[in-house]
Amino acid sequence: MNIQKLNDSPFARWTVLFIVATAMMMGYFVNDVMSPLETLLEMPRSQGGLGWTPSDYGFFSGAGSFINVFLLMLFFSGLILDKMGIRFTGTLACSLMVIGTLIKLYAVTTDFGTTDVTFFNTHLPASAAWASFGFAIFGVGYEMTGITVSKAMVRWFTGHELALAMGLQLAMARFGTAAALSISAPIARHYTLSTPLLVALAFLIIGLLAFLVFCVMDRRLDQFTVYSLQFTDDYSEASEGHASKSTVNCKPSTVNKDSDEFRWSFWLITLFCVLFYSAVSPFLKFSTKLMVMKYGVDPDVAGFFSSIAPFGTILMTPLFGLVYDRYGKGVTLVITGALMLTAVHFGFSLPMHSSTAAITLMVILSIGYSLAPAALWPCVPKIIPLKCLGTAYSMIFFIQNFGRAIIPMFVGKANETDPTYETSMLIFGFTALGAALTALVLWHVDRRQHYGLQLPNIRK
Repeated sequence: MNIQKLNDSPFARWTVLFIVATAMMMGYFVNDVMSPLETLLEMPRSQGGLGWTPSDYGFFSGAGSFINVFLLMLFFSGLILDKMGIRFTGTLACSLMVIGTLIKLYAVTTDFGTTDVTFFNTHLPASAAWASFGFAIFGVGYEMTGITVSKAMVRWFTGHELALAMGLQLAMARFGTAAALSISAPIARHYTLSTPLLVALAFLIIGLLAFLVFCVMDRRLDQFTVYSLQFTDDYSEASEGHASKSTVNCKPSTVNKDSDEFRWSFWLITLFCVLFYSAVSPFLKFSTKLMVMKYGVDPDVAGFFSSIAPFGTILMTPLFGLVYDRYGKGVTLVITGALMLTAVHFGFSLPMHSSTAAITLMVILSIGYSLAPAALWPCVPKIIPLKCLGTAYSMIFFIQNFGRAIIPMFVGKANETDPTYETSMLIFGFTALGAALTALVLWHVDRRQHYGLQLPNIRK
């Protein structure tokens, strides 16, 4: 019996999608819950803020990637996932997100006086240092959740609507981002600076409980797998509840392709990820203040301008995923999305101050932000076997975190020296352009080597 027979039930696999995507959505909400609060964080304590500078906020924004990058935790997360399985790793990840958020809440609610902390040759207020530490702990769980959910999607949807499933999972995650950008600032202004974090903590607990429900379902399916495959050789691929030696033998030689082809495709996808997401995720953390300072948007509604991008992806990402499932052209979709993102950032760098122009650019960004990920992530399982997929995703996310850690620091410094935001938008623009060029190379390699990245995902 083939393992794919276990996920032939549409009810089972779509229920699993909803449960694990809920956990991911809560993580995305918390990841951006402080993004609209930059102007409040930079206000003096006498006015309800924490007295941070733009550089302090830039350091905090990049801190979510510190442990993942500098202590190699994201790489080890992939090994843990492939060795210990989806259930253990996902529960650990959700728990780390809760712990990190508790530390951030402590940082925001505690009066540290004028105490400063020196970290990486950077002087920070104690509140910023503690918040950065909490965000770093949260970041470990956040990225670990991402690779765990991705592997769960591949396990349950390979041979079925994989791109659509990943698109729906991304859409729910982006809904979390959009909600954070939309409601965080109004809540903080009408209550206290710590209230959005209390809401975020409650959402994370809901996400943890949702993942525990998935664990129960997955264990039952695992028991069915053991019964059905006890006389076959497929058990090591099928069961996530038991480790086998094969689950950690993740060298390129295990791929059913020539190793040079594997390296080309895998590393091109990895390079694209680090450039593309470095031009999106850090931008969203600065976009609320951009709307206020450059386009004169009221601070209470600026978050809604920023949320146009993630809200737009909620519908479009699954739609583009369905297109890829049925008609293929995955790399073409990726290239188009990166080029649209490039045009948006260069547009933001122009000396235009119309709120209409800002809305138009955010709408275009939402389309590009939907196109590329909808086709990108389903490409990875076409070259990586399931038993090594956690390690592969962790390597991609690990390198991607370099950009997410470094870009916010450069942008924070650039905004101090150039408050017009033209310099920082050029940084994002050239980063997106690099992603588009990388995708063009991937398209050329795929045409020569026939990886199948342009082929539909649904098996006929």
